[in-house]
Amino acid sequence: MSYRTTLIALSALGALCIGPSPALAQDTPAAVQARKGQFQIMALNIGVLGNMARGTTDYDAAQASTAAANLVAISMLDQSFHWPEGTDNMTIDGTRAEPAIWENLPDVITKWQAFGAAATGLSAEAGNGLDAMRAALGPVGGTCSACHDVYRAPQ
Repeated sequence: MSYRTTLIALSALGALCIGPSPALAQDTPAAVQARKGQFQIMALNIGVLGNMARGTTDYDAAQASTAAANLVAISMLDQSFHWPEGTDNMTIDGTRAEPAIWENLPDVITKWQAFGAAATGLSAEAGNGLDAMRAALGPVGGTCSACHDVYRAPQ
């Protein structure tokens, strides 16, 4: 992954963390804002890849490579500041984080590392054609579901 790609991903994450309205910023702890921003960036990049995989947009090797590299960059963020106790959906509004996260934080971190490994695999394949990108995108989605199914409340 290039320095430029990493810088772009981290800058975008910072902008999302700073971007909420003043009222939201006062009501929502910084850790929740940061993790929501992180997940929004992930969703944006997965959306770019998913649209290509579904044929909604044309496959573009450069864009696919950039989106996958952004996912790798996000996966490298240390999660220790994102999950302080007392930031679950039963304690504060504005989060879907289930209390079970804090009952088994090591499992959450293991699942985050699995996402990173899958994103790295996707990054290696994203620019090698639509079929290669599609095949490597599935494991990324699987890691997202593995965590969401256990630790994220429905909307």
